[in-house]
Amino acid sequence: MIKRNDQAREDIQQKVIEYNGKQLSERIKTPLEKVAYVIEEEEVIGGISGTLFWQHLHIDFLWVEEKMRGHGYGRKLLQQIERLAEEKDCRLILLDSFSFQAPGFYLKEGYEVFGKVEDHPEGHTQYFLQKRLR
Repeated sequence: MIKRNDQAREDIQQKVIEYNGKQLSERIKTPLEKVAYVIEEEEVIGGISGTLFWQHLHIDFLWVEEKMRGHGYGRKLLQQIERLAEEKDCRLILLDSFSFQAPGFYLKEGYEVFGKVEDHPEGHTQYFLQKRLR
């Protein structure tokens, strides 16, 4: 019988992580590390978060306060987390961005689209981008 059990999310995730780990060489299995950087003035006006594992960085979220956009804060945050990825010897950086967010910003920063989902969410496009570091 299949039943809903929202508390099982972490258990399911852990089982998949264990399975995946068995498929990879020790060289590839870099430890999972969650990172975040913020820009603060009187309050937080921007931030970026990501997850490092398997020799890559996945950018989870990049946000800049709406009234502060266009002043280079997003670029500074992106450059900071990219430096970390290079220090950690990552091979690539992955992220996704919706058409109503900032795919053009990432393209200007050297990322390339490697996939997209049209009409998701409805009326928009979801882009998957990468930047190869080595």
